[in-house]
Amino acid sequence: MSVIEFERVSKKFTLHREKRNTLQERMVNLFRPRGAGETFWALRDVSFSVAPGETLGLIGHNGSGKSTTLKLITRILEPTSGRVRVRGRISALLELGSGFHPDLTGRDNIFLNGSLLGFSRADMQRRIDEIIDFAELGPFIDTPVKHYSSGMYMRLGFAIATAVEPDILITDEVLAVGDEAFQRKCMQRIYQFRQEGRTILFVSHSLDAIRNLCTSALWLHHGELRAAGSTVATIDAYLRWANQQERARLEHERQAQAGGEAPAEEPRDEGAALSNKRWGSREIEITGVELLDSRGQPASVVGTGERLTIRIHYQAHQPIVEPVFGLALYHASGFQINGPNTRFGGLAFGTVRGCGHVDYTIEELPLLAGTYTITAAIYDSSMTQAYDHQHQMYTLTVQTASIAERWGSVYIPARWSWTGA
Repeated sequence: MSVIEFERVSKKFTLHREKRNTLQERMVNLFRPRGAGETFWALRDVSFSVAPGETLGLIGHNGSGKSTTLKLITRILEPTSGRVRVRGRISALLELGSGFHPDLTGRDNIFLNGSLLGFSRADMQRRIDEIIDFAELGPFIDTPVKHYSSGMYMRLGFAIATAVEPDILITDEVLAVGDEAFQRKCMQRIYQFRQEGRTILFVSHSLDAIRNLCTSALWLHHGELRAAGSTVATIDAYLRWANQQERARLEHERQAQAGGEAPAEEPRDEGAALSNKRWGSREIEITGVELLDSRGQPASVVGTGERLTIRIHYQAHQPIVEPVFGLALYHASGFQINGPNTRFGGLAFGTVRGCGHVDYTIEELPLLAGTYTITAAIYDSSMTQAYDHQHQMYTLTVQTASIAERWGSVYIPARWSWTGA
């Protein structure tokens, strides 16, 4: 039997945009009927169920309906249509400071939150030492919480929410405000809950956290359920959409820049700043660098494992004997990843005249998600004289969707094996 069920649930809000800035305007309009307002559907016809012991991650952009979903589960809101069923005691950490009275001390708020969750003062007294110890707020526990930082609010709220041993634990992005050490402590507590068979709903913009923690996931988009099922499949669907949006944005920017004096890919002399990035005698020069996807189309965003071609356009102002074309790829943090060139690659030119292009094709891009810069250069046959060296003047964005690996900069195909006793 499911512990949470959504049956064709929709939630509508009415937005009023009147601006009443002064007290007099507010008083004059107090008894006037308000306009119809603007209808906003936070959720539309959403159906899903959560099994006992399941750890469900909710993903989606800001405003997609994640928080509304959680508030419907906790009965803070009621659906406009459809039905929500919940079985079991819920402990929710939805917003910083929710359920806290700012003028009460941390200790008093522990008892207040406990009463809201249905626990007696004696019940909370048995748990209070554990809560204070977990929250690491001993010196401040008798200070009014209005003087707490956001991190202290989060510590106390999480400690209370998990100390009452709920059947269903709900967290909504609040762990993002904690320090690294306490975030790890919270994640260990959540892993413990999962091992105990408790049901967990976890909202986070950290896809790595969702991937590592959750057994299943939902993707909400503008209030509609786009995907639901295994964590990996749902995240991959979300990333494909996000990658398409990023490609469209970068393409729009590229076209907007190309409508100006020169294409974005073609560097222009802009004084000292550019002179530090570009040097050489220019008997032959680079007139542009293109990044092409597997279809041969311009692309500033490429996925891990996809085909990438870096095309160097050139113009020779006089015959050049055996020039060497080269590239260098850098991570955004500054370290160089590689530095291939046509000499090392065994490509001979003879004498180069006029215009043309040289392609460097990577059949399966091994880079993980991140931003990278590219250096393009042409040198003489001895690789000592620079005809045209353009240092880190081009940008490549890599996004990872088709593989599970996320940490580091380079994807190394390999396999794990195990031999047990």
